[in-house]
Amino acid sequence: MVQYNFKKMTVVPSGKDFIDIILSRTQRQTPTVVHKGYAISRLRQFYMRKVKYTQQNFHEKLSTIIDEFPRLDDIHPFYGDLLHVLYNKDHYKLALGQINTARNLIGKISKDYVKLLKYGDSLYRCKCLKVAALGRMCTVIKRIGPSLAYLEQIRQHMARLPSIDPNTRTVLICGYPNVGKSSFINKITRADVDVQPYAFTTKSLFVGHTDYKYLRYQVIDTPGILDRPFEDRNIIEMCSITALAHLRAAVLFFLDISGSCGYSIAQQAALFHSIKSLFMNKPLIIVCNKTDLQPLENISEEDKKLVTEMKAEAMKTVIGQGGEATNDEGVLLTMSTLTEEGVIAVKNAACERLLNQRVELKMKSKKINDCLNRFHVAMPKPRDNKERPPCIPQAVLEAKAKQAAEKEKRNTERDLENENGGAGVYSASLKKNYILANDEWKEDVMPEILDGHNIYDFVDPDILHRLEELEREGHRQAEEGDDGFEMDGLELTPEEQKTLAEIRKKKSLLIQQHRIKKSTAESRPTVPRKFDKDRKFTTKRMGRQLSKLGLDPTKAIDRARSRSVSTRGRKRERSLDRDDTDGGDAMDVDTPNKKQRMLSRSRSRSRSRPPTEVVPGEGFKDSAQKAKALQKANKSNKMRNKNARRGEADRVIPTLKPKHLFSGKRSIGKTQRR
Repeated sequence: MVQYNFKKMTVVPSGKDFIDIILSRTQRQTPTVVHKGYAISRLRQFYMRKVKYTQQNFHEKLSTIIDEFPRLDDIHPFYGDLLHVLYNKDHYKLALGQINTARNLIGKISKDYVKLLKYGDSLYRCKCLKVAALGRMCTVIKRIGPSLAYLEQIRQHMARLPSIDPNTRTVLICGYPNVGKSSFINKITRADVDVQPYAFTTKSLFVGHTDYKYLRYQVIDTPGILDRPFEDRNIIEMCSITALAHLRAAVLFFLDISGSCGYSIAQQAALFHSIKSLFMNKPLIIVCNKTDLQPLENISEEDKKLVTEMKAEAMKTVIGQGGEATNDEGVLLTMSTLTEEGVIAVKNAACERLLNQRVELKMKSKKINDCLNRFHVAMPKPRDNKERPPCIPQAVLEAKAKQAAEKEKRNTERDLENENGGAGVYSASLKKNYILANDEWKEDVMPEILDGHNIYDFVDPDILHRLEELEREGHRQAEEGDDGFEMDGLELTPEEQKTLAEIRKKKSLLIQQHRIKKSTAESRPTVPRKFDKDRKFTTKRMGRQLSKLGLDPTKAIDRARSRSVSTRGRKRERSLDRDDTDGGDAMDVDTPNKKQRMLSRSRSRSRSRPPTEVVPGEGFKDSAQKAKALQKANKSNKMRNKNARRGEADRVIPTLKPKHLFSGKRSIGKTQRR
């Protein structure tokens, strides 16, 4: 599992983008909605909130940057030294320190200006203090612009670093440039490292993964190292030195015995002795590469002596791990990445040495005692001197032999096809797998027509008998007629037949009623006038139809006209006098007084109701209780109205003059308006 994933770090914006992001968010979340009539306490509170919100946004953004960048003292020493080699630890810490200082300064500025805003005596003063606070915060961010740009470059570079787990099983490849390290990692893993015939093709660490004994190993390809003083080494070489110093890995030191890399064996041996202190407590294997150009036996005596000395140094690592000095297997290996001869042997030897070392370390640790206490290996003691070799019963052996013989004898359809002329000549028979009483019947041909009859009509031997039964049953039902009632194959009693007849009659009546109701004028859709071009649906036609039926159509026509949408072109009719409503018979009745006349008027006229009158459902006992509740409600709103607080029911007034609507078209140039 990879512990350090630098690819998920948040992008660090530049100083200008940082300010734009924060101020845009502030304007979006706290839009300016103030008017001259607002109470001064409300204005102070609004501008204090604006300043605090801006400070919080700056604080969150800067805290994210500080927290996501790794602290060199808290991470694995390999990554700590690698970051120091690549970016210089002092510059890195200085940049993060400046970000932290800017965060604290912005918090202090916000605190100071919030105190000043508490005593702002006018809208103008509050606005000026807000502008000054935001301006000072932006100035602080502008000053740390170079640090932000530096950290963004570091973030981009760190995202390209390989994901190396310092604690897992690791095989490390090192040596002079151009000795075949990248070719080897390409052969044993799925990594795709660039291979070129010149030195320092590999400029950084590359990681691949391989499997051995169902375990995953990470293989690291390091840049080439030159034999020179530590101070003269460049960043590319220092990456290799850092990996060798901090990673617990099996080290493969590559040696080009052909000399085609441009460096002699003596120079490569000198490099080995100069960095051998980094190989302590690590499984070390010396790999002689490019044996296709020159075998190890053909090199000169001096070179053989140098290789022997290197082998002796590698043997010390075997002894240090608890091995025997006489066992020199897996210390000096030869291979050729071009012909792939010995490549897998080198990989297996390195993985095996590393696995043994890790097991030995775990066996020496204190944790192993807890595990060993739970284990018990039982060793049975021999009861006599008689030998008892493993025995397999004879029946099992015979069964296995029989299965093997059957397996050998069985011919597939493909074999039969090849024996009988191949594809196109041999046709596989599907009938041979039929399950019949007699195997001779399998190949019999079934005729379709026999004696003028279809064979499949007579597959059922009782078909004629069944047809006769069906015909007899049909004749019997025809003779009885359709008057008989039958339900579920049982004859009904006279009472049940009578009930069933009533149910059917009622059902038919319901269906008829539904059809009548469906076809009435109420359920018919109203035809709009624009579709009634032939004027089929008019009041005159309705009048004629009603007159034919012997009904007076006057009231129906008047009601249709009163409901008409358009009243244009019609004269307003004079309303009837109250004395004329009843005709001449009203003369005999006493004239009612004014109050009674008012009550007898149409109930459709609206009447005003006093506010204290209790309406059913409001929950008040009487009008006195309702008056008291209204008085309390008005009293509670009085203070809020006095302070000019905006209530729930107030009309919201947006910005009186939005700048983007009234400032006109912007000219060519920058789009920032701050």
